[in-house]
Amino acid sequence: MTTHERKTVDLEEGWAFMQKGITKLKNILEGKPEPQFSSEDYMMLYTTIYNMCTQKPPHDYSQQLYDKYREAFEEYIRATVLPSLKEKHDEFMLRELVQRWSNHKVMVRWLSRFFHYLDRYFITRRSLTALRDVGLICFRDLIFQEIKGKVKDAVIALIDQEREGEQIDRALLKNVLDIFVEIGLGNMDCYENDFEDFLLKDTTDYYSVKAQSWIVEDSCPDYMIKAEECLKREKERVGHYLHINSEPKLLEKVQNELLASYATQLLEKEHSGCFALLRDDKVEDLSRMYRLFSKITRGLEPISNMFKTHVTNEGTALVKQAEDSANNKKPEKKEMVGMQEQGFCLENH
Repeated sequence: MTTHERKTVDLEEGWAFMQKGITKLKNILEGKPEPQFSSEDYMMLYTTIYNMCTQKPPHDYSQQLYDKYREAFEEYIRATVLPSLKEKHDEFMLRELVQRWSNHKVMVRWLSRFFHYLDRYFITRRSLTALRDVGLICFRDLIFQEIKGKVKDAVIALIDQEREGEQIDRALLKNVLDIFVEIGLGNMDCYENDFEDFLLKDTTDYYSVKAQSWIVEDSCPDYMIKAEECLKREKERVGHYLHINSEPKLLEKVQNELLASYATQLLEKEHSGCFALLRDDKVEDLSRMYRLFSKITRGLEPISNMFKTHVTNEGTALVKQAEDSANNKKPEKKEMVGMQEQGFCLENH
């Protein structure tokens, strides 16, 4: 009894068939008129890979197909994706990047399904990088590394525009910054090193300039209102598009530039500083001062020293006032005693 021998698929023939499927996928991503994949298309592509990986040596093409999987991404990126990004600038480039990243993830999802048999056996046995990660690494190494500087500059420029009161597309920034996170494949290195470090430096520079003019122009209460508003806005910024890990670092930069660096000048302002607020019993402003400076390391020390001085001065003034009042009344008492004594003497006569 003879078993049915499966026809051997050679590498060129099998890959030519796979190329047609990959081209169809690229056309769909590029928005060209192309029917979607049917379940039969999918099964044919999956089965071709399966057959080429399960043939007896030397016709087991697992390693070659693993390499060609990566090359399919590299070729598409170099020929189509990178040129489309390099011809655009600023916000237009950011929009293109978000679209290209979205398309790339679709491509990774489909191709890793077609090549799934590699993931299950060949890659597992050899401890190679999984198909999904290979696809994402291609994007990181060939696109992200190439344009990350321009992307970071464009994002920070938009953040500074928003700080100046302009309306910006926050959803766009959220999508772009999600790429910095996702491209790290589980760690935050790309987000932190390629974006966050630069944002923190820009934040320092931005608020340093603001503080220099505000400290001259504004009273202590007005300055504190501005500082509190800035901290609130930066916190909102994290909620809208920055990663949550950025919040403490960002707020620390703002607090340092607006409050820590100018604490002495602010608290000792002649007609509106801490002493003036205590003297005039400005409870709301003093509450704000406490709120702001309590978040800074040893920020409350100068305030508590001023409060002690104020209490001491007030106490001393009250004691002096009491003493003066008492001294003023003493002669009257002497006169009264004298009169009483006189009366006493008269009565005895």
